[in-house]
Amino acid sequence: MTIIDENIPKGKNRQERILNCKTEVVPIMDAIYIITGKWRIPITIALMEGNRRFSEIMKEIPKITSKVLAQQLKEMELNGFVEKKIYKDSVIRTEYELTEYSWSIKPVILALRDFGIKHREKLKQEGKVL
Repeated sequence: MTIIDENIPKGKNRQERILNCKTEVVPIMDAIYIITGKWRIPITIALMEGNRRFSEIMKEIPKITSKVLAQQLKEMELNGFVEKKIYKDSVIRTEYELTEYSWSIKPVILALRDFGIKHREKLKQEGKVL
Protein backbone atom coordinates (compact mmCIF):
# COMPACT_ATOMS: atom_id res chain seq x y z
CA MET A 1 0.00 0.00 0.00
CA THR A 2 1.53 3.27 -1.05
CA ILE A 3 -0.32 6.42 -0.17
CA ILE A 4 2.18 9.17 -0.73
CA ASP A 5 4.78 8.03 -3.24
CA GLU A 6 3.21 6.08 -6.08
CA ASN A 7 6.67 5.37 -7.53
CA ILE A 8 7.52 2.95 -4.74
CA PRO A 9 6.99 -0.53 -6.21
CA LYS A 10 4.44 -2.75 -4.56
CA GLY A 11 5.93 -5.64 -2.63
CA LYS A 12 6.25 -8.93 -4.48
CA ASN A 13 5.35 -10.99 -1.48
CA ARG A 14 3.32 -10.63 1.69
CA GLN A 15 6.29 -9.59 3.89
CA GLU A 16 7.29 -6.79 1.52
CA ARG A 17 3.69 -5.54 1.33
CA ILE A 18 3.47 -5.51 5.12
CA LEU A 19 6.75 -3.58 5.38
CA ASN A 20 5.56 -1.05 2.78
CA CYS A 21 2.30 -0.62 4.69
CA LYS A 22 4.13 -0.03 7.98
CA THR A 23 6.48 2.41 6.27
CA GLU A 24 3.48 4.47 5.18
CA VAL A 25 1.25 4.10 8.23
CA VAL A 26 3.70 4.59 11.12
CA PRO A 27 4.62 8.22 10.31
CA ILE A 28 0.95 9.04 9.71
CA MET A 29 0.03 7.56 13.09
CA ASP A 30 2.82 9.60 14.72
CA ALA A 31 1.36 12.76 13.18
CA ILE A 32 -2.16 11.85 14.26
CA TYR A 33 -0.91 11.28 17.81
CA ILE A 34 0.39 14.87 17.92
CA ILE A 35 -2.94 16.38 16.83
CA THR A 36 -5.27 13.80 18.35
CA GLY A 37 -7.96 14.86 20.72
CA LYS A 38 -10.50 17.56 20.93
CA TRP A 39 -8.17 20.24 22.25
CA ARG A 40 -4.70 20.09 20.68
CA ILE A 41 -5.56 21.84 17.44
CA PRO A 42 -7.53 24.63 19.19
CA ILE A 43 -4.61 25.10 21.63
CA THR A 44 -2.17 25.21 18.71
CA ILE A 45 -4.31 27.75 16.85
CA ALA A 46 -4.57 29.90 20.00
CA LEU A 47 -0.79 29.87 20.35
CA MET A 48 -0.31 30.71 16.67
CA GLU A 49 -1.69 34.11 17.59
CA GLY A 50 1.28 34.59 19.92
CA ASN A 51 2.49 33.68 23.39
CA ARG A 52 -0.35 33.15 25.83
CA ARG A 53 -0.75 32.83 29.54
CA PHE A 54 -2.76 29.89 30.82
CA SER A 55 -5.80 32.07 31.56
CA GLU A 56 -5.67 33.62 28.09
CA ILE A 57 -5.74 30.20 26.46
CA MET A 58 -8.70 29.27 28.68
CA LYS A 59 -10.61 32.34 27.45
CA GLU A 60 -9.89 31.58 23.79
CA ILE A 61 -11.07 27.97 23.95
CA PRO A 62 -14.66 27.71 25.15
CA LYS A 63 -15.61 24.73 27.30
CA ILE A 64 -12.07 23.51 28.01
CA THR A 65 -11.47 22.85 31.70
CA SER A 66 -8.32 24.00 33.46
CA LYS A 67 -7.44 20.39 34.28
CA VAL A 68 -7.66 19.32 30.64
CA LEU A 69 -5.76 22.39 29.42
CA ALA A 70 -2.96 21.76 31.91
CA GLN A 71 -2.76 18.11 30.87
CA GLN A 72 -2.74 18.93 27.16
CA LEU A 73 -0.10 21.66 27.54
CA LYS A 74 2.09 19.28 29.53
CA GLU A 75 1.81 16.56 26.86
CA MET A 76 2.46 19.08 24.10
CA GLU A 77 5.50 20.32 26.00
CA LEU A 78 6.83 16.77 26.41
CA ASN A 79 6.46 16.26 22.65
CA GLY A 80 8.46 19.38 21.87
CA PHE A 81 5.42 21.17 20.53
CA VAL A 82 4.98 23.84 23.20
CA GLU A 83 7.49 25.68 25.32
CA LYS A 84 6.67 26.93 28.81
CA LYS A 85 8.44 30.13 29.77
CA ILE A 86 8.55 31.42 33.33
CA TYR A 87 9.29 35.11 33.83
CA LYS A 88 10.37 36.28 37.26
CA ASP A 89 9.20 39.87 37.27
CA SER A 90 7.66 41.46 40.33
CA VAL A 91 5.11 38.67 39.97
CA ILE A 92 6.00 35.29 38.51
CA ARG A 93 4.40 35.02 35.08
CA THR A 94 4.15 31.89 32.93
CA GLU A 95 3.55 31.93 29.20
CA TYR A 96 3.23 29.21 26.62
CA GLU A 97 4.47 29.43 23.06
CA LEU A 98 4.80 27.17 20.08
CA THR A 99 8.26 25.85 19.36
CA GLU A 100 9.83 26.56 15.99
CA TYR A 101 9.26 22.90 15.13
CA SER A 102 5.53 23.07 15.86
CA TRP A 103 4.97 25.75 13.21
CA SER A 104 5.49 23.02 10.60
CA ILE A 105 1.97 21.80 11.38
CA LYS A 106 0.33 25.02 10.13
CA PRO A 107 -0.12 23.76 6.53
CA VAL A 108 -1.69 20.57 7.90
CA ILE A 109 -4.15 22.57 10.01
CA LEU A 110 -5.03 24.75 7.02
CA ALA A 111 -5.53 21.64 4.85
CA LEU A 112 -7.79 20.11 7.51
CA ARG A 113 -9.78 23.35 7.68
CA ASP A 114 -10.18 23.45 3.90
CA PHE A 115 -11.24 19.81 3.83
CA GLY A 116 -13.77 20.47 6.61
CA ILE A 117 -15.27 23.39 4.67
CA LYS A 118 -15.57 21.28 1.51
CA HIS A 119 -17.04 18.38 3.46
CA ARG A 120 -19.70 20.56 5.09
CA GLU A 121 -20.62 22.01 1.70
CA LYS A 122 -20.89 18.52 0.22
CA LEU A 123 -23.20 17.40 3.02
CA LYS A 124 -25.34 20.52 2.65
CA GLN A 125 -25.65 19.94 -1.11
CA GLU A 126 -26.72 16.34 -0.43
CA GLY A 127 -29.29 17.54 2.11
CA LYS A 128 -27.59 15.78 4.99
CA VAL A 129 -27.64 17.34 8.43
CA LEU A 130 -24.40 17.95 10.33
